[in-house]
Amino acid sequence: MAPGASAGEVFGLIRGGLAETRADLGRLTGLSRTAVTLRVDQLVDRGLVVETAAGGSTGGRPPTRLVFNADGGVVLAAALGASRSQLAVCDLSGRALATATVEWADDPAVMLAAVADSFDRLLAGRRPLRGIGVSVPGTVEAGTTRSVSPSAWVDVDIPAFFAERYGVPVRVDNDVNALALAEHRAHPDIDDLLVIKVSTGIGAGIISGGGLRRGAMGAAGEIGHTKVVDGGGAVCRCGGVDCLEAVAGGWALVRELTALGRKVGTALDVAELARADDPDALRLVRAAGRHLGGVVAAAVNLLNPAMIIVGGDLARAYEPLVAGMRELIYQSAAATATRDLRIEPGTLTDGGTRTGCAVMVLDDVLSAASVNAAVAGRPVAVG
Repeated sequence: MAPGASAGEVFGLIRGGLAETRADLGRLTGLSRTAVTLRVDQLVDRGLVVETAAGGSTGGRPPTRLVFNADGGVVLAAALGASRSQLAVCDLSGRALATATVEWADDPAVMLAAVADSFDRLLAGRRPLRGIGVSVPGTVEAGTTRSVSPSAWVDVDIPAFFAERYGVPVRVDNDVNALALAEHRAHPDIDDLLVIKVSTGIGAGIISGGGLRRGAMGAAGEIGHTKVVDGGGAVCRCGGVDCLEAVAGGWALVRELTALGRKVGTALDVAELARADDPDALRLVRAAGRHLGGVVAAAVNLLNPAMIIVGGDLARAYEPLVAGMRELIYQSAAATATRDLRIEPGTLTDGGTRTGCAVMVLDDVLSAASVNAAVAGRPVAVG
């Protein structure tokens, strides 16, 4: 790091575990002892860093260790989903301190008000609140972070709603991108990762070169509306025909099983029925996996991921779902792209997307630029 490192850059070294003492900071940044002291004091004053005893003293001032203060504030996280929505208040490491759920409402005003009321209860005097991360089950337009789908949520300004109420930075993304961030955090050694979420709908989160790829309009990974060649004319919720989601999404399997007399209402119900070895559920889940594998094979050729992670409610029936996926991926994708490819279940089966919401906002509000703005007393963008 070049001499003249800012307080935000110094904080990044401490938060990342690369520097534990003032001497470490001086060595890594080239800053003078006075400059190191100034930056550390600024971070301590803002509750981002604490100094603790590092061990026994050999005389003079006792040695101290610099530690990222995960208790120096909280963030709120909300993973909004059509089947259920999961909320949490988290410390600055992303650890959930308290959680809650809210029922989905098609009316955005009703839904956001319910989330805000639950946020108020979760905060319960915890301060300072440093940011809010929200995910939605649909496309979020790049740049504006307005929701583009589902249909009732088109052009909903979610950041403005929460920023007006809480006055902190608000970050919004789609649910699969949030899950991809959480899974990448759980697999820090994998820089090329494809995360597939199979729940009520279907989507992909793309980690390439260590970073999340959203695309020009924020629609990267919207594989659920890719047309399949053998969809049988299935009508999709989007109004199209033979979309992947219309033959392999949780809502489509619920429709099929209901017609066969099964009492299912959600993708999770379908997965549990398959896990109980119901023959129709197993048949449909395997078929869904084959449809999914045919689409994902093209993504494997295009992106060459090192790992595919399969998550979401329908992935609770992992074996039959992924058996179908593997069959088509290894049949259709290039041998060089699949030679070392790993396909694994999600490591964050419950609350993974919610964790991703926390990671999303923490990476923003604890970035060097945001910390520098806070140290300088400048306002941080709240939308």
